Amino acid sequence: MSGNFLIIAYLLASIFFIQSISGLSKHETSRVGNIYGMIGMSIACLATAYALGLDKMGLIILIAAVGLGAMIGIIAAVSVPMLAMPEMVGLFNSFVGLGAVLIGFGEYLQLDPALIGTERAIKEIEIFVGVLIGIVTFTGSVMAFGKLRGIIPSKPLLIPGRNLLNLGMLVAAVGLGFPFMQAQYPEGILPLSIMTGIMAIFGIHTVIAIGGADMPVVISVLNSYSGWAGAATGFMLSNDLMIIAGSIVGSSGAILSY
Repeated sequence: MSGNFLIIAYLLASIFFIQSISGLSKHETSRVGNIYGMIGMSIACLATAYALGLDKMGLIILIAAVGLGAMIGIIAAVSVPMLAMPEMVGLFNSFVGLGAVLIGFGEYLQLDPALIGTERAIKEIEIFVGVLIGIVTFTGSVMAFGKLRGIIPSKPLLIPGRNLLNLGMLVAAVGLGFPFMQAQYPEGILPLSIMTGIMAIFGIHTVIAIGGADMPVVISVLNSYSGWAGAATGFMLSNDLMIIAGSIVGSSGAILSY
């Protein structure tokens, strides 16, 4: 019964998310779009909490965490002026990326030893890709926030041979996927950590090479990345709603960037 309830709740939340994106596409309907998004996320959170079957202490911890996050979000949204919204979106994007990284490491550290063969390989690929996208989103978004905020100089920092450097980091990161997949649990944590460090530098280097005037576009691109990171996290957790919501954010962010 709880499984059917969760499917129905996630389907309903997905409909609200789609309506939210539709509403946000026009200035006249943006307020309604925001409301739809809030309703969809509320349904998703409540349904997930119900499906977890938490005990009293677990429920208290969950409510405290959600309450703290909601309080921070409300204070930020109310206090930040409209002109500063791009930098706030950039900062919030970074949290999505960091969340994907932490979930990826957590999923690997509690990897089910019963998983073997193809199932294990698929799970490890999901973890590796989720962490890779997440860390680029995190560090890139922090740099974009810093440039828009004036903490980091807006002038692009162009390092000689930067394209080769970026290519080298990408090749090295992808290459680390092979020892990660072949390592015995939990020795794969080492190549996963090295890849995370390399791609953290990649995210920083990519954004600092772009001028401050282009940061709103960069934020939009990183917003798309955060969506794909969320979708990858959904695959890790076998959560259909995260896959749907992440795909919506990822594709809409890509279209907006274009």
